[in-house]
Amino acid sequence: MSRRPLVVCDCDEVLLHMVAPFRDWLAETQGVIFEMKSNDFSQAMRHADSGELLEKSEIWRLLGAFFDTEMDRQTAIPGAVEALRQLSERADVVVLTNIPDTHRDLRQAQLETHGIAARVYTNHGPKGPALERIIAEYRPSHTIFVDDLPQHHRSARETLGEVTTLHLCGEPLLAPHIDCAHAAGHADARLDDWAAALPWLLARLDHLTQDQEETA
Repeated sequence: MSRRPLVVCDCDEVLLHMVAPFRDWLAETQGVIFEMKSNDFSQAMRHADSGELLEKSEIWRLLGAFFDTEMDRQTAIPGAVEALRQLSERADVVVLTNIPDTHRDLRQAQLETHGIAARVYTNHGPKGPALERIIAEYRPSHTIFVDDLPQHHRSARETLGEVTTLHLCGEPLLAPHIDCAHAAGHADARLDDWAAALPWLLARLDHLTQDQEETA
């Protein structure tokens, strides 16, 4: 039974770029222009020939096709690999990612290719319940949750209460358009690069561990 701290980290736009390679693949092979102008992902894709927005069913089909065959296009967010290496020296580190369960092994192998050796959990929808199950499995001394989307921070807080959360979106194409979970009161901080996030996380782990030792 682990009594180490636990860091639960998202993958796309936190550890690996997804929007940028997805955009490039759409333009190169699908005749689709991808441009984020707001936080509404469904409004970002248009047919290059007509300028018409894609139907939601087509968006989901293309996302599935990308994850089926194009995951090797994804590159690491700067600083992410070294950050997880350092965090794993002080805590158990796992990845909680919203992709189909059938892609879990592909994601595991993908992350290992980038030098990230962390157990992968897949999920659908809000992440609070999945995070709760992972915590029940590991029974850590304390938990920190890192994700790029505000709805998952809200779900974590609604499900677990006082869980430590960091809002981090490492994709510059996306970060300016995402509502801030910290401003909404659902995250302890918003830091969109690992150069700032890693010191914050290490300090938070030290603080939480000290608090635990003082109350033991």
